[in-house]
Amino acid sequence: MASFNGLGMGLGNLSLLSDAETRSISAENFTGEKGKGGMATEGTGANAARDLGLGWKVSPSIQLKGGTTATLADIAGPGVIQHIWLTVHPKQWRNLILRFYWDGEDNPSVEVPVGDFFCNGWCERVNVNSMPIAVNPAGGFNSYWEMPFRKSAKVTMENRSDEDAWLYYQFDYALTQVPDHCAYFHAQWRRSNPLGYKEVHTILEGVRGQGHYVGTYLAWQVNNNGWFGEGEIKFFMDGDKEFPTICGTGTEDYFGGAWNWEHPQGEYGTYSTPFLGMHQVIKSDGLYRANQRFGMYRWHVMDPIRFKSDLRVTIQALGWRSGGRYLPLQDDIASVAYWYQSEPHAALPPLPSADELEVI
Repeated sequence: MASFNGLGMGLGNLSLLSDAETRSISAENFTGEKGKGGMATEGTGANAARDLGLGWKVSPSIQLKGGTTATLADIAGPGVIQHIWLTVHPKQWRNLILRFYWDGEDNPSVEVPVGDFFCNGWCERVNVNSMPIAVNPAGGFNSYWEMPFRKSAKVTMENRSDEDAWLYYQFDYALTQVPDHCAYFHAQWRRSNPLGYKEVHTILEGVRGQGHYVGTYLAWQVNNNGWFGEGEIKFFMDGDKEFPTICGTGTEDYFGGAWNWEHPQGEYGTYSTPFLGMHQVIKSDGLYRANQRFGMYRWHVMDPIRFKSDLRVTIQALGWRSGGRYLPLQDDIASVAYWYQSEPHAALPPLPSADELEVI
């Protein structure tokens, strides 16, 4: 049996022998079937391999036509997805929608633009050096979130643009028994653009069931001058109404920083660590880039936020105005919430239109 610790990270003892069977799905083996990799006779590399023949990188990627959806993986369980690698051109990162379906469900448990899922929501490459998500030069997306399933796992990618996308990908998984206490991986994307005056950005709501919250990614555009991160993150759980059980002290505090990330003086200091980071700052250029943009993540792998029946997560956007008073901001905030829970799950809210998703 594969090793599970219930937190979405496979940290078991690798020296233990197991009855699990390792498999991998890619454009060179669409089904992951044993002994069937590298057998393609046609594909995106067929012309380059024309002098070499069978087995010589004939099908390293797929062409995902505009307005279509491709099934990247369709796996019969029980098993667990342990690693995902993929890459595609940055201009497509908000147009390509990644969805995961567990055990034949009709509503996805994961529905996120592919760039945001890998903490690159602004369609500009930035490296991420963390445990569950790693992004490496130049745009290699990696996920190590542990994703168990009992009956089946289906992964699709929708191309919402009019342009074709060339997608390279690989799903590494194990066929193995899944313990009864294992929860299912979920992720949801939301955007407030702009955030209403004196309103909060909702990162997650409508969750029903038992589980634990394991991560937050924010792509944040500041629409005012001055500091933007005085707002508190709040976790309402298990019947909380007006006031939360967990309340943060400030935006940069939640992501493990302090004092508006100003280090050295006069600059934002970026960082990417195993469990938290403020890894991206896109500066205005005095011409067409009028606003600063930020990317930040926090993984609750070592400190999961456990809930028994329901969960809602919000964050405030606060700056400063005259007289030492807070200024409610009207910024552009997109977020991804990552969590595990028992099934069935409540249906995710529908994604907005392609125009409302777009990074401009």
